[in-house]
Amino acid sequence: MQTQPKQRQTQQTQGAVPVESERTPVDSGRTPAERHGGKRHGGKWRFARHYLEMVVAMVVGMLVLGAATRGVLALAGTELSASRNPELASLEMAFDMSVGMAVWMRRRGHGWASTLEMCGAMFVPALALFPLLWLDVIAADSMIALEHLVMLPLMFLVMVRRRSEYGC
Repeated sequence: MQTQPKQRQTQQTQGAVPVESERTPVDSGRTPAERHGGKRHGGKWRFARHYLEMVVAMVVGMLVLGAATRGVLALAGTELSASRNPELASLEMAFDMSVGMAVWMRRRGHGWASTLEMCGAMFVPALALFPLLWLDVIAADSMIALEHLVMLPLMFLVMVRRRSEYGC
């Protein structure tokens, strides 16, 4: 057990406010723009940085979990081909990306609601594109590319919905 200096112990036992709480914060009375180096666009930068972090986390999830999935399937003597099984490949890719993103979002302190909402943005494009795939409007080989094209702006919209959480 650590012992406190005698003066501080005396203050606390007499009901006085500890010295640390008497200090004023360094940035009290300053606007958010002033606290971030005087730049008015600090929130926009944090928003953009978070978006880029999510994209990187998605890529890492896709590479790491995708490799693990391919390895397990290879041990089982099968493979998951985007041209033969576009629905499964698309869902597997959305899952891998969601896991990477969810891990990073939770690490950064985001709640479950916003994390699951962002994960939903990974699956909605696939589910929306499946009927077009089944009607032969889009080719099986282009499914994952189209899914990414829809996914990225959808992520942005989810972030705009929760601007205050993501930095603006």
